[in-house]
Amino acid sequence: MLWVTRPHPHIDRTACAWLIRRFIDPDAVFAFAPDPASAAALGGTPFDMRGVEFGHHEGRCSFEMILKKYELTDPALHEIAAMVHDADLDDEQFRTPEGPGLDAIVRGLGLTIRDDHELLVLTDRVYDGLYAWARRTVG
Repeated sequence: MLWVTRPHPHIDRTACAWLIRRFIDPDAVFAFAPDPASAAALGGTPFDMRGVEFGHHEGRCSFEMILKKYELTDPALHEIAAMVHDADLDDEQFRTPEGPGLDAIVRGLGLTIRDDHELLVLTDRVYDGLYAWARRTVG
C-alpha cells in the first residue's frame, strides 16, 4: 500500500512511517506530497497532514491516531506514543524525559540527511531501539 506524508519528515512523520511498516503494513511504500489533494492524486493514504484521518485530532498526534484506528494495544507502543506526542506537540502532556532527546535526534538527522526515504530508513533503527527498550521497561 502507498502511504503519503509531507516532505522533510520530522518526529511524528518518521515515527508513523516506522509504526506503519513494523505493525500495520510491512510492504508499505512511502511517498511525499505537500498536501492531501496531492496525496490523493498519488492514490495513497495520507498521514500527518491537516484534515486527514491519520492527522492530529482530539489533542492526539498522528502516531496516536494510528494506534487508535488500528487498535494497537502494545504498552511499548503507547510508551513511544507518549514520547512522540511530547516531542511533536510540545504541550508537556506526558512529560516524558525521552521526548526532548528524541526530538533533538530526529531534527539533527533531518538536518544531515536530505533524502526523505533515507531518513525514514535510518529513523526506523532509532524507533526499533526505542521499542526494544520500552518493551523491557513496560512489559
